Amino acid sequence: MRICVLGGGVIGVTTAYFLARDGHQVTLVERHADVAQETSHANGGQLSYSYVAPLADPSVLPKLPQWLFSREAALRFVPRLDPHQWRWCLAFLRACTRARSRATTAELLGLGFLSQRLLHEIVAREALAFDYVRNGKLVVYRDRDAFEGARGQARYQAQLGCEQHALDGAACVALEPALAHIGGEIAGGIHTPGEEAGDCDSFTRGLARAAERNGVELRLATEFSGLRTKGLRVQVAVTSAGDIEADAFVVCLGFQSQPMLASLGVSVPVYPLKGYSLTLPNASAWGAPRVSVTDAHHKVVYAPLGERLRIAGMVDLTGMSAHADHERIALLARQARETFPEAGDYGALQTWTGMRPATPDSKPLIGATHFRNLWMNTGHGALGFTLACGSAQLMADLLAERELALDGDAFAPGR
Repeated sequence: MRICVLGGGVIGVTTAYFLARDGHQVTLVERHADVAQETSHANGGQLSYSYVAPLADPSVLPKLPQWLFSREAALRFVPRLDPHQWRWCLAFLRACTRARSRATTAELLGLGFLSQRLLHEIVAREALAFDYVRNGKLVVYRDRDAFEGARGQARYQAQLGCEQHALDGAACVALEPALAHIGGEIAGGIHTPGEEAGDCDSFTRGLARAAERNGVELRLATEFSGLRTKGLRVQVAVTSAGDIEADAFVVCLGFQSQPMLASLGVSVPVYPLKGYSLTLPNASAWGAPRVSVTDAHHKVVYAPLGERLRIAGMVDLTGMSAHADHERIALLARQARETFPEAGDYGALQTWTGMRPATPDSKPLIGATHFRNLWMNTGHGALGFTLACGSAQLMADLLAERELALDGDAFAPGR
């Protein structure tokens, strides 16, 4: 088939790659001069296959007042006169049940483990250079109750195939000596030795070149303005370089998938969760962590990427603007300095802001629309890099009408 993939982030590029491997004639449309220039450009860098539990969980409900009124909350909510925001929030609250959270965790773990296996195959086949390490992940807790809750979650996930170990504060510092500065504050941690890290930007650009070798046509610096339909079929994608005809169209436009598909009457419950990252160049060999670390109290992740340290955090549910909030960036930098003061020259920090496309239940939308040849692969929130390969394989299997490796209904747009 001739397939047009819309969007050149990590989801769009992996989708194009897997479709081309199936023998399809694939065209990928991206408005920037290269792929991975928006949300995929400088994300947290952690490949967190075992840390996919949804944001929607009963434990978040007591935190709602803090999210509304504190400028320093890890998750900040600013209400807007936007019906889409309120519909998303109401759906999020409906998903905050223990039963739904547990079921969603199991479904996302399945997609995560599939993604991990497929990424390993790509790394072996394509020899991509993206500062990839299998260095494990340590989530540290400063609050005893939060740590006990994490131990309970780890026990549940062990039944689903996760290898995780609970450590006391001293053991956390022994595993990652760079934590010594806050060692007295650590109540405990959960260590997952199988987790990984890498530079999503380099991965996506490298995979795009591999996709080209597999026959994918990259139409970069090409603005996409809409889809023209006839009846229940899409005829062409309208772009600045002319109309693109195809047998099937796959929308991988992140949070922009929502307004684009809404114009066709397709409901897409995706809303952007703005996040921030800092990149510390020439990170200290002894003062920066070599294990991927997550500070659960501040909701900040630290991922070593070669000689750099990627620091990422914050969830701002504040509207559709990608404008950087410099107070939030300053807060993130301060928290990083307090946690790893000897990690490097914080005066040389590089900053980034990204709009993570999130669904209320934290599961991506992968599958068909009511148009016969229009599909979507979007809504991965903060897990785009982690879930990209499995999502692309699921998309390819659905288009080929093959037997699926997992329950496709769990991620169907109409669920």
